[in-house]
Amino acid sequence: MNVSVSHEGTPASGRGARRVAVTGASGAIGGHVVRLLASDPANHIVAVRRSAPEVPYPPNVTAAIADYMDPDGLAAAFDGVEGLVFVSSDGPIAQVILHHDNVIRAAANAGVSHIVALSGLDADPDSPFCYAVSYSYTERLLRDSGCPFTVARASVYSEFYLAVLAQARKGEELRVPAGEGRVSLVSRLDVARCIVALLKLPPDGARYEITGPEALDVPVIAGQLTRHVGAPLRFAAVTPEEYRADLERGGESAWWTYVYGTFFESIREQRWAAVGDTVQRLTGRSPAPLQSALAGTAAWGAQR
Repeated sequence: MNVSVSHEGTPASGRGARRVAVTGASGAIGGHVVRLLASDPANHIVAVRRSAPEVPYPPNVTAAIADYMDPDGLAAAFDGVEGLVFVSSDGPIAQVILHHDNVIRAAANAGVSHIVALSGLDADPDSPFCYAVSYSYTERLLRDSGCPFTVARASVYSEFYLAVLAQARKGEELRVPAGEGRVSLVSRLDVARCIVALLKLPPDGARYEITGPEALDVPVIAGQLTRHVGAPLRFAAVTPEEYRADLERGGESAWWTYVYGTFFESIREQRWAAVGDTVQRLTGRSPAPLQSALAGTAAWGAQR
């Protein structure tokens, strides 16, 4: 077993507060969720992470050092928890499913009264995207667990897609096999805000599709990037084979080359193009446009 619980602040910091655990607390989504929840003194947050935080948490946050492969550690982290924000794992699919089964079993054994699980807009076992299978299977595990739950099906993160396009940039070309596929890019912060809002609602077993304000194809994104960086950029419609060769030449691993390839295949099938009003309904805010993500993305800093 690999678990260590570290309490920042006084022992009274969690007394009488609602106790909520967040898995993947050291990641981008989990980190946003922890910060949003910690801003409400009525919450006491258990930040489940693989390593100790470099910066101390606020008084109403406890760091629980536990791994997805450590059922005993997860059980200790979830002890006394009412709500759980379940941020998905990554890596090979079989490993991800095992990780998720461990989390759901631990939550069920701990009697967690509401799981808000992060899933993907393309959660379909028939999708070509490899992680769509794990999203779908995890949702089935939740249904079979007996735990009250809600699913947040997020579209592609704006920050992630911009990083993928930056990796595929060769001079003026964005060399990706996206075809005419459009993606309703959504910011990670908007996803985190929706997750926090869902945690406040009664668990209903529903799936909420969290998308950005519009569905964009790569030529449109290239136009926005051109204006942002002050240099011409254009979409180069390479084949899947050419894209894989580019990734391999750039030193990408075999696994992630496969992931990116299946990801773009799902984009070509328009599996990420749906646009909805969930962000507005849950948070009272309009979803952030792509320009907001560009402003905070180092890979696409404006030229000077």
